[in-house]
Amino acid sequence: MNLNLFLLIPGLTAVAVLLLRQQSQVRMLALAGSVVQLVLAIWVTAQFLALPQATTPGAMAFVSEYSWYPSLGIVHTTGVDGVSLSMILLTAVVVLAGVLVSWKVTDRFQSFFFLLMLLSMGAYGFFIAQNLFVMFFFLELAVIPKFLLIGLWGSGKREYSATKLVLMLMGASALVFVGLAGLYYGQSDASAGFNMQALAASPLPLASQLFFFPFAFIGFGVFTALFPFHTWVPDGHSSAPTAASMFLAGISMKLGGYGALRVATFLMPEAAAYYSPWIVLLAAIAILYGSFATMMQTDLKYINAYSSVSHTGFVLFGIGMLTKTSLQGAVLQMVSHGLMTALFFAVIGMLYERTHTRQVEKMGGLLKAVPFISTVFVIAGLTSLGLPGFSGFVSEMMVFVGSWERSGIFYRVATVAAAASIVVTAVYILRAVGSVIMGPVQHEAYLQFEDATWTEKLAAVVLIAAILFIGLAPFVMNGWIEPGVQSVFQQVSAAGGR
Repeated sequence: MNLNLFLLIPGLTAVAVLLLRQQSQVRMLALAGSVVQLVLAIWVTAQFLALPQATTPGAMAFVSEYSWYPSLGIVHTTGVDGVSLSMILLTAVVVLAGVLVSWKVTDRFQSFFFLLMLLSMGAYGFFIAQNLFVMFFFLELAVIPKFLLIGLWGSGKREYSATKLVLMLMGASALVFVGLAGLYYGQSDASAGFNMQALAASPLPLASQLFFFPFAFIGFGVFTALFPFHTWVPDGHSSAPTAASMFLAGISMKLGGYGALRVATFLMPEAAAYYSPWIVLLAAIAILYGSFATMMQTDLKYINAYSSVSHTGFVLFGIGMLTKTSLQGAVLQMVSHGLMTALFFAVIGMLYERTHTRQVEKMGGLLKAVPFISTVFVIAGLTSLGLPGFSGFVSEMMVFVGSWERSGIFYRVATVAAAASIVVTAVYILRAVGSVIMGPVQHEAYLQFEDATWTEKLAAVVLIAAILFIGLAPFVMNGWIEPGVQSVFQQVSAAGGR
C-alpha cells in the first residue's frame, strides 16, 4: 500500500479542475475526487487493522521512503498508525462535506475547488509524514490556500482576517522550524536526520529539550488556538466562506494538535513533563475563556469560532496531563471537534445563504420554515454541549477521566475548572438553538425558504453519521488509536514524566 496516493489523488484532482471550463464538470470532478479520497481512507484503515502493527505501540504501517535531500537527512518517509489514520479519515470526511456545501459556488469556481484540493493534499501529507522536514513542508503548504480562500471568497473584513491569519500562522511556523532545527542539530545519532522514529529512540539531552520544546509546542499550539495566541481564530472563521471555515476548524486546527502530540511531546518527553503545569494552565484558561467569550457573541460564526477555542483547549489539556487516558481523549477530541465544528459551520452557511444574516436576534422560528436544516443545527449544538450518544460526550469525558488520574492539587483543580465549562457551553448552545429555530417566525419571507438541497443533506448526513459512529461505538476508534497513544505515553514514562 503506497500512502502517496493520498497526495496523488487530490493533487491530480486539483490540476484537473483547472483544465475544465463548465461549472457542472468542475464540481462533479471535485466530488468524485473527494469520494475517492474517503474510499481510500476507509480501505487503508481496513488494511491497517488486519496487520500485526495495528496493536503494536509505536509501529508504523505501509512505510515507504523516497530520497529527497539525503545529505541533509530529508527523506520523504511515509507511514501511519491508528492516530494518524483517524486524522486521515477526519480529513476525508470534511473534504467530502466541504465540496458538497460549496456546490453553488460560481465565482472563480475552478480556483476555489483547486484550493480546496490543495488544502486537503497538505493535510494528508502532514499526517502521513514520518520525516520532520517533510511534515513542516506540508504544514506550510496548507497555509497558503487558507489565506487565498478567505481573502478572495470571504466576507466582511476578509483582507484583514486573511492577513492576520497568515501572519500568525507563519509566525507559528517559524517557531516550529526552530524547534525542528533543535531536534536535528542536537541529536546524538547523526544518522537520524529528520526521521521521527530515529529521533524518538535517542531523545535530546534535557537542557536542549527544555530550550527547544517551547518553540515546537507553542508553534503548533498557535494552530490549535493556544491561549493567548488564539485571536486569529474568530476573525478567520467569521470571514471565511463556508467550506473554508469547515476546513479551518475541522482540519487545519488539528495539524497543531497532532504536531503538539507527535513532535513536541513524543520527541521531547522530559520537557513535556517539565512544562506540563504550564500547558495545563494555558489550556484551562482557553477552555474557560472560550466558553465565557462565546456567551457574549451574537453572530453565529463567532459563536462557533469562540466555542472552537474552548473545545480545542481540551485537546491541549489532555496532552498536558500526560496520562494515557487523557492522551486518548485528546486524540478523540481532535476528531470529534473536527466533525462537530464542520457540521456547525456547514449549517450556519446554509442559514446565511437563505436569511442573509448570521445575527441570532434576527432569526427565529426557522424550524417551521426549514425543518431539515433546523434539525441539523440542533444536532450540531447537542454534540457541542456533549450530550451522551454524540462524539463530544465521549471525547471530553475521556479527557476529564484521564486528567483526574493525574495526582496533585493543581491538576485536580484544573480538571474541575475545565469540567465546569460544560455548564457554560450548555447555556450558550441552548440559548442559540432556542433563538434561531424556536418561537414565532420572525419574517414571513422565511416561510418561502427552500429547505436543504440534496448536496447539503448529503454533507450533513455524512458528518452526522461519523459523529454518531464515535458517540455510539467509541471503543472502535479508541482501539485504533490506543497503540499509537501508548507509544507516546511510554516515551514520557521512560523519561520520568509519570
